[in-house]
Amino acid sequence: MNALKSIKIAALALTALAATNAAQAQEKLSLYNWGDYINPEVLTRFTEETGIEVSLDTYGSNEEMLAKIQAGASGYDIVFPSVHMHDIMSQLDLLAKTDIGSSPGFDNIDPQFVRASTDPNAEYCLPYAWGNVGIVYNKNKVDELSGWADLFELAKSGEKIILLDDPRETIGIGHILNGTSVNSTDEAEVVAAANVIKDNLENVSAFSYDSIPLVQSGDVAAAHWYVGANIFVQQNPDILEYIIPEEGATMYQEDMCVLKNAPNQANAKKFMEFYLKPEIAALNVEQQMNGTPNIPAQALIPSEIADNPSIYPPADVLSKLQIFEDLGQDLKLYNREWTAIKTAQ
Repeated sequence: MNALKSIKIAALALTALAATNAAQAQEKLSLYNWGDYINPEVLTRFTEETGIEVSLDTYGSNEEMLAKIQAGASGYDIVFPSVHMHDIMSQLDLLAKTDIGSSPGFDNIDPQFVRASTDPNAEYCLPYAWGNVGIVYNKNKVDELSGWADLFELAKSGEKIILLDDPRETIGIGHILNGTSVNSTDEAEVVAAANVIKDNLENVSAFSYDSIPLVQSGDVAAAHWYVGANIFVQQNPDILEYIIPEEGATMYQEDMCVLKNAPNQANAKKFMEFYLKPEIAALNVEQQMNGTPNIPAQALIPSEIADNPSIYPPADVLSKLQIFEDLGQDLKLYNREWTAIKTAQ
């Protein structure tokens, strides 16, 4: 009898230990985000409020992130794809249904940012942040620069420039200068856009994401970069400037999505709902200097950000910004031309 009782007690103890370990395992969250694209204070506050420990890994492109997930990377809960990648990942059945669009606080989100064609009711992902891709330049090397044509003229004059190591962003410059859509699937238009880059290859120093330190030092005069360059402009206003090119530019939007194989889906949903709070979205903008889809958060953003026309462009500039769409099999046109560009460099 005593032996049986001891066995039961031991079994109960093991059950309790297993439950404790399971609970501890659930109190974690793993984010896979673009490099330096979330304010660490947001993560700190989430942990303080929930007790959930957050880990963060970063990537440099949508393609890098997707390749890692498809290669079997496990353990990540939340990723932050651009809208067109949101659609691709949805079609690949990689995303978990969260019903975030039905959560309290989702009415804070401006409906125009629910852009993904595969997720029209925000049943899967939360609009996270948006911005534009323009030019950052060193004011000690460049007197004035207003657009893409100026950037290439600067290079022809002997100054070094860098373009992003991104096929759609960089070939997109050619589309904008040619007056065609960055989402064109017309082969002749894609080739013509790529030819704009090929014609200027001898004046392009590199294709890279890591250009800010080189522009800051003056080793490079100007670079194709994201609106987040304003972080560095704010730190070095006498040296750096960021512009949206007068011919137009691309804009981006990242969404917050939970992976279908996420080990901590409940915690991931908690984080999405936490990010719906206006003060949290505003806190992220304060450090990241990009746009937020959260309407009440905009009233909490510091004026030097809210009133910066390169971060929150006026309507006439905004109308000239193009956002990428999923091109499906037609993406091979861009990959083919990108290979030709990189091979010829």
